[in-house]
Amino acid sequence: MKTLLKLGVAGLALALASGAAQAADKLSIYHWFEYIPQELLDKFSSETGIEVTMDTFDSNESMLATLKAGGMGSYDVAVPGDYMVEIMINEGLLDTFERSELQNFDNIQDQWVDVSFDPGRRHSIPYQWGSTSFAVNRDMFSGNIRTTDILFNPPEELRGKINMLDSQGEVILMAQLHLGIPQCSTDRDQLRALDALLQEAKAHWASFGSDTAKDVLVSGDAAVGQIWNGFSAKAREEGANIEYSYPAQGYVAWMDNVVLLRDAPNRASAIKFMDFLLEADNAAAVTNFAQYTSGVEGVTPLLTEALQNSPEANPPADAPTGTFIAVCDEETQALYDAVWTRLKK
Repeated sequence: MKTLLKLGVAGLALALASGAAQAADKLSIYHWFEYIPQELLDKFSSETGIEVTMDTFDSNESMLATLKAGGMGSYDVAVPGDYMVEIMINEGLLDTFERSELQNFDNIQDQWVDVSFDPGRRHSIPYQWGSTSFAVNRDMFSGNIRTTDILFNPPEELRGKINMLDSQGEVILMAQLHLGIPQCSTDRDQLRALDALLQEAKAHWASFGSDTAKDVLVSGDAAVGQIWNGFSAKAREEGANIEYSYPAQGYVAWMDNVVLLRDAPNRASAIKFMDFLLEADNAAAVTNFAQYTSGVEGVTPLLTEALQNSPEANPPADAPTGTFIAVCDEETQALYDAVWTRLKK
């Protein structure tokens, strides 16, 4: 019996060791939709032997909600925007890593190393950055589009033909820029003005859609679309006669980042993937596909000529600087959540 017991324990140990080895050869990614080429994931698997699975989301807020509703422990890495990284750190949702764990850490461009939302990059690496504004179908409107009036006080020919992103932070910030209201304001008059503007503008909007933001412009179902600059470039490539706007009142700037999630079941695989994305040729593959801008050194010479000359990636000389979404305190954020909830009813 003792011999059998020893064999049983040994067999169990082998089974557990085998299970651990299999877990270490997997990677689960929670990622924005239509944002990374499958060929790059295949390349990572081929080089490392790690099996990759990926689920997608369409807004920072929906990603956070899914993770907090039971997704933690299911994914190894996620790709939140700048302000959402700060929120996730504050809520204890991210793991930390040491620079020495990433052989390619020094490939990060200097401007993106010591960022306000993750000082010193202890939880995240830069992925892609860009802007959020809107694009207008030039077959339907030939007038001035460098104004946020296009979204919030549109000319008659554009009314009822506007798609907005289903993204609280980006919609509200664009409205604040239109009104000249500071972010995280608790001034009741300013909050009432913001709410009134959104409710009045909503009457002229046809839809809220993030994952369809490109498609409705390509199909002509929308004449105006709030959209990310890379998605706008893709819509143009697919035949939409659109122009992306850098309005005088301002626009949203953002940086997406790959974060290491707390309780990642495959932490070693996650670190390998993050290091893989810091290689210039791999970062360039994402940039050429998604048509945003990389935060990794050495990428520019590897980009397509069309992307380097893209109007979406090259703002006019007189364009204002983009505004990053601020993180408000919990009590203040609740006020803006209420404005958003009322808008979406």
